[in-house]
Amino acid sequence: MKRTYPERPVVAVGVVVIKDDRILLVKRSKPPKSAEWSIPGGAQELGETAVDAAIREVYEETAITIGKPHFLEVVDYIDRDDDGSVRHHYTLIDYAANYHSGTLSAGDDAEDAKWVPLARLSEYNLWAETEKIIYNAVRKIKKIPHAP
Repeated sequence: MKRTYPERPVVAVGVVVIKDDRILLVKRSKPPKSAEWSIPGGAQELGETAVDAAIREVYEETAITIGKPHFLEVVDYIDRDDDGSVRHHYTLIDYAANYHSGTLSAGDDAEDAKWVPLARLSEYNLWAETEKIIYNAVRKIKKIPHAP
């Protein structure tokens, strides 16, 4: 399926991975949003469940394994060109999960990967929707009532 100027939305997953009071971020190496920081994730493969895609994408991009992913929400990312044509359309299924094991190492579609304290998220110029999803995940997984 074409990802640029697609005929229909591309289904993908994103995962907020939590370790202590830190969030796993990856620097994307491919469009859309290449060279930007985000949560790990990517396109679902044919015959793969969304949960399995979440587990696989985190491992491929970071070399770590996660606990059971918990559903958060579905978000659409739609990017139009100057003529109004849809350049990218991703339907993103977002999950939250705790770190399980492994040594962090950027791989696959990630240029870099790091654990970032919640208090420093603003330094990474995240898409506003991603930042909202991260705080929703923290509330769900860690039960922190003061998160914005």
